[in-house]
Amino acid sequence: MTTLSITGGRVLGPDATVTRADVLVDQDTGEIVAIGDDLSGEETLDASNALVTPGFVNGHSHVAMTLLRGHADDKPLDSWLREDIWPVEAELTAEDIRIGAELGVLEMIKSGTTAFSDMYFEVEEIADVVDQAGVRALLGFTAITVGKDDEGARADMEESLEIARKLDGRADGRINTTFQPHSLTTVSEAYLDEFVPKAREAGVPIHFHANETVNEVEPIVDEHGVRPLEYATERGLLEPEDFIAHGVHVDEREIELLAETDASVIHCPASNMKLASGMAPVQKLLDAGVTVGLGTDGAASNNDLSMLDEARDAAMLGKLAADDATAVTAETVVRMMTQGSADALGLDSGQLEEGAPADLAVIDLESPHLTPRHDLVSHLVYAAAASDVRHTVCDGQVLMRDREVLTLEESAVLERAQEAAVALVGRADG
Repeated sequence: MTTLSITGGRVLGPDATVTRADVLVDQDTGEIVAIGDDLSGEETLDASNALVTPGFVNGHSHVAMTLLRGHADDKPLDSWLREDIWPVEAELTAEDIRIGAELGVLEMIKSGTTAFSDMYFEVEEIADVVDQAGVRALLGFTAITVGKDDEGARADMEESLEIARKLDGRADGRINTTFQPHSLTTVSEAYLDEFVPKAREAGVPIHFHANETVNEVEPIVDEHGVRPLEYATERGLLEPEDFIAHGVHVDEREIELLAETDASVIHCPASNMKLASGMAPVQKLLDAGVTVGLGTDGAASNNDLSMLDEARDAAMLGKLAADDATAVTAETVVRMMTQGSADALGLDSGQLEEGAPADLAVIDLESPHLTPRHDLVSHLVYAAAASDVRHTVCDGQVLMRDREVLTLEESAVLERAQEAAVALVGRADG
């Protein structure tokens, strides 16, 4: 057994208590062996004056969209997509997506994220980056049928299923997969009725966008006479392993459906605010017993992939949506960005306890904005920043030590990303 000891820190437990302890990791199995006093390992990470937390789990992203960060801002979702994002995405190459994924995964490692769920294209390129970088991921190919003939629509749906079958278990088991109809308004009813049962037969979870904007709700109501999640249930889309992104405009019956089916919701507050999509009723969802995780969405609508930034946004927006300063507490948000997202994604990570996967982040507390230390759970949500992450560990392996990422060459990634982004937008602009 090769061991790693994270020493001298304070450890955030599953019950949100903070205790002074070391963490001992079996690097061969990738599991936490013990949490306690004076635990020595063959390799050591210094956690003195720091908080050891579970690695953050980004429940919904489009990681390669880092290349579009800052390209088109301050527009509503529909026009932003049609006028700015989709024309550029039409010019993306497989190499562009690989480079964008490298940049996004690098950013996530540097901000303490050890696992993420992604919806995009050229998924094998993203899988290769995940493998190299050492993180966990739930990946899938995003299928869209609107605007395509039957051959093109069917090819998209088939590819989403095939990618899910092909990539599951890659990267020594750190990659799992989902079937991904993009949304209820961009995939036609006939294709959902045909392909959702195929995904069930293959045992593949389903991830899709739902109820993000009013414009995603009204067409379903007008055409089918029911709310979107009722329509989704009729299509067989909400089962316990499934999860939706956003869930901003859900009514009481839809919240009940989510609770009854045990499907999960990934809340993306920064993107929802920036695109003026609305305020998700997070506290109502939680009160109903719905599993709620936290995600960044893509860097084109956020504009970063820091889960610590997302945590602050979630707590602030949650209180505003509920008109209640006691809603969506710091402890609640910490659970959302660790165990909540992990549960939604079907991962065993998200908690620091013996036998759990050794996925963790070490947050440096030696800074003015984290002083005084009255409540470290509060600090994690309301004050900590991505730059405070000292070390990142996934599956027992050190991905970042003292702010240096060990699995990706940072300077080369940044240079490639800058060049690829400029060339991509140039092609789109003609």
